Amino acid sequence: MAENNRYLDGTLFLKDVTEKIKQRLENIEQSLDEGKREIENMHEYYWENYTEMDQYGYEDYDNQQALLGQLNANQEQLVLKHRFERMADAPFFGRVDFVFDGDEEPELFYIGIGNFAEQAGMTPLIYDWRAPVSGLFYDYDKGPASYEAPAGRIEGEIRSKWQYKIRDGKMSYAFESDTKIDDEILKQELGHNGDVKLKNIVRTIQKEQNAIIRNTKDRILVIQGAAGSGKTSIAFHRIAYLLYHDRENLKSSNVLVLSPNSVFADYISHILPELGEENIQEMSFDLFAYRELKDTASDCEDRYDHLERIMKFPDEQDKERFRMKQSEDFVGLIEGFLATLEDRLVDFCEVRFRGAKLTEEELIRMFYFKFQETPLLARMDAVMEYFIDAYETLKGRDISEEDRELIQGKFDSMYVTKDIYTIYNWLLEDCGMDLLPGVPCERRKVQYEDVFPMLYLKYRLLGHGSQKNIKHLVIDEMQDYSFLQYVLLKQIFHCRMTMLGDYAQTLDTKQQDVLTFLPKIFGKEIRKVILKKSYRNTYEIAKYAGELSGITDLELLERHGREVEERTFQSEDEMLEAIQESLSLGDGGYETGAVLTMTEEEAYDIYRLLAARGVDAAYVDRDSSSFKRGLTVTTFYLAKGLEFDQVFTIRGNEGNPLGQQAEYISATRALQELYVYSVSGNHTL
Repeated sequence: MAENNRYLDGTLFLKDVTEKIKQRLENIEQSLDEGKREIENMHEYYWENYTEMDQYGYEDYDNQQALLGQLNANQEQLVLKHRFERMADAPFFGRVDFVFDGDEEPELFYIGIGNFAEQAGMTPLIYDWRAPVSGLFYDYDKGPASYEAPAGRIEGEIRSKWQYKIRDGKMSYAFESDTKIDDEILKQELGHNGDVKLKNIVRTIQKEQNAIIRNTKDRILVIQGAAGSGKTSIAFHRIAYLLYHDRENLKSSNVLVLSPNSVFADYISHILPELGEENIQEMSFDLFAYRELKDTASDCEDRYDHLERIMKFPDEQDKERFRMKQSEDFVGLIEGFLATLEDRLVDFCEVRFRGAKLTEEELIRMFYFKFQETPLLARMDAVMEYFIDAYETLKGRDISEEDRELIQGKFDSMYVTKDIYTIYNWLLEDCGMDLLPGVPCERRKVQYEDVFPMLYLKYRLLGHGSQKNIKHLVIDEMQDYSFLQYVLLKQIFHCRMTMLGDYAQTLDTKQQDVLTFLPKIFGKEIRKVILKKSYRNTYEIAKYAGELSGITDLELLERHGREVEERTFQSEDEMLEAIQESLSLGDGGYETGAVLTMTEEEAYDIYRLLAARGVDAAYVDRDSSSFKRGLTVTTFYLAKGLEFDQVFTIRGNEGNPLGQQAEYISATRALQELYVYSVSGNHTL
């Protein structure tokens, strides 16, 4: 207890633990140096003695195993080194003084981004924010409390809770928190200038967020949250928590994030390493589909091609056709088409090969009955393999590759076509829809409305390999995925999922709440969580955005800033001059700013005109892969998920079908200041 009393002063504890972290780092450096020398010695021994090693290779094998063991030990030491280097700047951010039932004096639990003990196996001086005991910090006020330890539920009482801000190893502030993680501290954290990376939230996790992060029971967790409610941060902290608690079965390589674009992927790329985990795989579902269809067409449109088209050439029939092709009804039409396709697709004829034969009647019986569960375009291959096995058994030898190709040609020729593109056109024709251009594969570019229906048809005709290595799938911007896309995701990924999104940010002319149809696809495995509190924007900006979207039940954090400024200008030059005058970036100003337009063409024009005025800015398009400090010029749809201190929204023309969605999405990107500008007469730049 004397040690406890000594550490009641967080400043003294900081000093002591910082010294111990530095000492541990020195020990790790020494261990790494010794490990490197050991590896060099092993290599030297091998090259000096490999010619004399025993003929069965036992000594060589032992040497290789020892080398592998030392490499693994070095890797473990490097992981610890990186964690402790991060902790040296800010070893902890919270403390809980907890009295166990039956005790009188409290135990002090300091909480940080990772565990730290003076030596491996010793009681931690600092507990990882994901450790069971750390739940006391996030979930309880002073008074009775408990947490789930490996040995069972631990009961007791919280005497006090402390919050700390440490920067560069020095205490910025320390205070005792009587209730939840204090709103004033939360405001202070959120009021900081925007960074070029998404902030981790370990210091400010709220109780309702903590419940989501520590949820290990639900197989499919769906987070529906308002803009700025912390959905993405929560999802990544949840992944970090799951990796921490299930290291035997779940590794970083087993997690995949479906994210909207590469800039967003860069924006979030630091979160898991910052929380002590390796980074995870990321890609867009559009890119996944393109790779799956590359043997069917030379190119595929993505979501952004579709958005640009409906903004430049608004057509109600095009919009309705797109929605139809992504709908549950169209899935039904594809299934009806497949039910009658067998007779249309196959023309049976007898197969002969060097005295062996398969009659037309036998072919039909195998095709329709023996292999009826095999996908249609893969079924003839199954029949062929049966035929080849029978022939090889009869002859007592394997056939050559040349003969196999000959037999393959005989079976393939019974298909009228194996081209998915052609068969998809049959489907469109049966549905009374316009056909795709009848061009060779190298000249095909599939419009976005047809990409996922074609992929669904391909999987139904050829089957697909499930992504068995992926054990957890994160779907961001879930409101932008269609019914058909979710059907495909269920087929491809047989794993746990975390889905997150905001129906008010749907990239369409109509808001889409996927919660209305997800249970039809995934059944009762879904757990839905609704987050209504916004933390990102100032009160003024959040209120303005809520009026744009019609959301009335949003809970706002009382962090105030300047009012939203709406202005209309007589010319583009006047507007650009106003942007230049209002920009406050760099020394003494903000970190990040954005000019957000409707279309790519408008964004590039603004970027070019600002550059001509001497304004330093980064232009971000769909091919960009990084998010930088300073001013960014891009479209509203590429800014989704990002946040900026200052945002200048450039309104499009009044007839733009996505105008209202664009204004809402742009408004919710602003942390501190929002300007909404337009040019009178013609809004199109």
